[in-house]
Amino acid sequence: MRLEGRVAIVTGGARGMGKTFCLKMAEEGAKVVVADVLDREAKQTAKEIQSKGGEALAVQTDVSSEVDTQRMANKAVEAFGGIDILVNNAGMLAGLTRKPFTEIPLEEWDKVIAVNVKGVLLCCRAVFSQMKKQGNGKIINISSNAFFGGSPNSVHYVTSKAGVIAITRCLANEVAQYGICVNSVAPGVVETEATRDLTELRKVTLANTPLGRLAQTGDVAGAIIFFASDDSNFVTGQTLIVDGGRRMH
Repeated sequence: MRLEGRVAIVTGGARGMGKTFCLKMAEEGAKVVVADVLDREAKQTAKEIQSKGGEALAVQTDVSSEVDTQRMANKAVEAFGGIDILVNNAGMLAGLTRKPFTEIPLEEWDKVIAVNVKGVLLCCRAVFSQMKKQGNGKIINISSNAFFGGSPNSVHYVTSKAGVIAITRCLANEVAQYGICVNSVAPGVVETEATRDLTELRKVTLANTPLGRLAQTGDVAGAIIFFASDDSNFVTGQTLIVDGGRRMH
């Protein structure tokens, strides 16, 4: 098992991709903190891991809150003694309506940036002191292939995912001296609750994906496990696109 004995925090871990990340990391031996604003679902994911013999803890967390993210990190250390891996997966996509940039409500812009960009920054800040103390750590940020194509009528979402890559590169330079690697994964459209009703987006994606299907959550989890494990110990500041070849970068 590639993550034996390590402690992993997964934000947005209650369902969708995040839940798959939690389950796969537990299968690889990690002790998992399921951090999500959805408390009941987070507890269900943690119980599922426990039922299979793994160790897991659910912590209700709003990633746009500095208080919540620090509590998340503190709970991880209290329960498991450290923090080895952070997966910044929490983000806003479901419920966003594609609109011209002139019509996107500024309140919606602010909320997307608060969760998708500020949330990543706050979670990284929350775990940094513990990772620095340990002299190692893996931070994996979830971006999107939408950044590489400049997807129209979703400037708030695409901008937020560009911000994730910017944070990844900046932090990779800042924290390398402490043995911390920071990388990003940029999925395409993934089969989850958040994308189930995005009919037109799914249609366009299928028509333009060389491998001819949408990504499954397990496809993205493979990249997460790589960045979380020793297999990537000399990789930092990178973004891996997982989209079946739609964006070749």
